[in-house]
Amino acid sequence: MNTLERSWAVPPTTRPGSCEMALGPQPLVVAAAGAEPLEDVTRTTIWGLPLARLTSSETVDLVEKLIERRRPSFFITANLHYAMLTDRDSRLAELNRRAAFLVADGMPMVWYSRLIKHRLPQRVAGSDLVYQLCQRAALRGHRIFLLGGQPGVAEAAAANLCGRYPGLPIVGAEAPPFRTLSDKEHHDLLGRICRARPDLLLVAFGQPKGELWLGENYEALGVPVCVQMGATLDFVAGRVRRAPRWLQRVGLEWLFRALQEPRRLGPRYLADAIFLGRAMLRDAWRR
Repeated sequence: MNTLERSWAVPPTTRPGSCEMALGPQPLVVAAAGAEPLEDVTRTTIWGLPLARLTSSETVDLVEKLIERRRPSFFITANLHYAMLTDRDSRLAELNRRAAFLVADGMPMVWYSRLIKHRLPQRVAGSDLVYQLCQRAALRGHRIFLLGGQPGVAEAAAANLCGRYPGLPIVGAEAPPFRTLSDKEHHDLLGRICRARPDLLLVAFGQPKGELWLGENYEALGVPVCVQMGATLDFVAGRVRRAPRWLQRVGLEWLFRALQEPRRLGPRYLADAIFLGRAMLRDAWRR
């Protein structure tokens, strides 16, 4: 039995008051109360996003504190596209207020924070953060569940992560169908996640579907920390190639992605660029 199989073979236990006990034959009811944002985190507001002034290593430390707190929560890795979506969708603005924190997963926000003298220390990219979180999880024994992507992507990502970090307890990897799930299918999915008892749930549903799904379900799941990470599982699984480091450093990773998938990503990046221009002009007018 390989490392991945050993991790998945860890038998779950039922704890009093756990979501596993709450899941029965009746439809799952999602609680209405939100997560409590961390008040001791310094934030800088960029284009309507309250971004935490954190480095990647500080983010990992904060996630560990949330896991130790044992209360359901989620955080958001916010890039320029997410800022545009938030500007258009009031549901995301409300969701951001409920999140434990948001980090800047985009160089335009980091550069702009320097321009307005409210410096963000660095870009905290979800595609890099996943490795740091898994490294810490292997050290601390934090249980991880991977959810989303095309069929086979989560499993391939799990295998690669377990090979990279021996002893990493990945307790589940699943790719739900892209169609709308029936009530029973959705209830069963939440039940499988609950019974796996992860400490950290990594979701790859795309924006803003993943963030909205977490906002609706994280309390019912009872997972200490959840986060939507977009294409991260595709990168980890080796299905999609990331831009070279030098392109990432100069903020041109988007161009590399656009050249890979021009039909899908070209219109998106054009819309992001238009939003960026308008947002900067709007801020300049207000100042």
